[in-house]
Amino acid sequence: MFSKEESKKIRQEFWTSFGKEYPRKWVLYNTKIKEIQLKFTFTRKFAQVSLDIMDDDDLIRAYYFEKMQSLEKVLKSEYLPEIEFAEYYELPEGKIISRLYVQLDKVSINNPNHWPQVKEFLAKNMSKLEEFFEDFYDFIKS
Repeated sequence: MFSKEESKKIRQEFWTSFGKEYPRKWVLYNTKIKEIQLKFTFTRKFAQVSLDIMDDDDLIRAYYFEKMQSLEKVLKSEYLPEIEFAEYYELPEGKIISRLYVQLDKVSINNPNHWPQVKEFLAKNMSKLEEFFEDFYDFIKS
């Protein structure tokens, strides 16, 4: 086990090294649709690339999730065949969002031996998710 400080330092080291190895500007929070964010997640149990639909209003969240569902076939066939759709996804803090995600299990941010595999996973899948998002941006935003 690591102390809070050690764990924080390890996380910082990972994300700093990831940024140096993949020095590009990711879309992430800058989607220009306030309810949608693209995210990287790396914990002690898994790594994940996701498109999060976040709004306290269930109707707005459902509206965007249904739009994504209408694109599921093309998203899986042309971009990310492994993507999962979760209309109700609970975040660690208990908040419910909708999430489309690709996940790599059995990896830990605390294990530097996992980092090369995870960095490649994150970069490859976020690139594909961003490409999908940009290709269908007008439809998603409308």
